[in-house]
Amino acid sequence: MPKKIIIAIDGPAGSGKSTAAKNLAKKLGFVYLDTGAMYRAITFLALRNGIVDNPIAVIELTKNIVLKLKFENGLTRVFVNDEEVTEQIRSAEVNSKVSEISAIAQVRQEMVKIQKEQGKNGNIVAEGRDVTTVVFPEADIKIFLTASLDERAHRRFKEFQALNTNITFEEVKANLEKRDRIDSGREVSPLKKADDAIVFDNTGLTPEQDLEFLLEKIKEVLNK
Repeated sequence: MPKKIIIAIDGPAGSGKSTAAKNLAKKLGFVYLDTGAMYRAITFLALRNGIVDNPIAVIELTKNIVLKLKFENGLTRVFVNDEEVTEQIRSAEVNSKVSEISAIAQVRQEMVKIQKEQGKNGNIVAEGRDVTTVVFPEADIKIFLTASLDERAHRRFKEFQALNTNITFEEVKANLEKRDRIDSGREVSPLKKADDAIVFDNTGLTPEQDLEFLLEKIKEVLNK
C-alpha cells in the first residue's frame, strides 16, 4: 500500500463508524483518529463546568485546553489537560448534548485544526461526521457508513446496557433522531455524503462483515 494514505469514514451516530475505523486501523497498522471523542470531551467538560448552554464560555474552554488521544489495544484513551476522561465522555448525558456543542462554529474550527494536524503524516483512519467533507476532503478513500434508525438505536442501546446506564430504547432512539436533525441541519460542517464517497449501509451486518467489505473497497480504489 502506498505511503501517506488517508482513509476517512463519515456517517450518522450509531452507524458503526468507530468500530469500523478501529478495525481498519488495526488491520492496516494505521493511526486511528476518533474525532467524535474530541467533541465528547469538550461536551463533558462543559457539562461539568455548568456552561453547556453558554456557547461563548464553551468556545473559551475549547481554546484553552490541551486535548490528546491515545489509541491503545483497540481503545481510544482521551486526555484533557492530562486528565483521562475516556469513560466519562460515553455517558448518556454527554450523548444528549454533544451534537449541540458540535454545532458551535468556533468549537468546530478549533477541533478541525487539531484533526488536520493529526493527518499530516498520513497512514491514518479518521472517522466522524465531517471528515470526508471538511477535515480531509483530499482523503484517498472516503466511506459514508450508514444503517437504519432502528439498527443504530439497538446498537447504541446495547452500549448503554453494557455501561449499566438507566435509559430506555425509546429514549435512545429519540436521542438519535434529534442528533440526526442537528448534525444534518447545522450551518457549519453539516453531516452529508461527499460526492466521491462510497456509501455502505451495514444494517444487519457484523463488524467482521463491515471490515471485509471495507478492505475490498479500499483495494479496488487503490488499484485504479
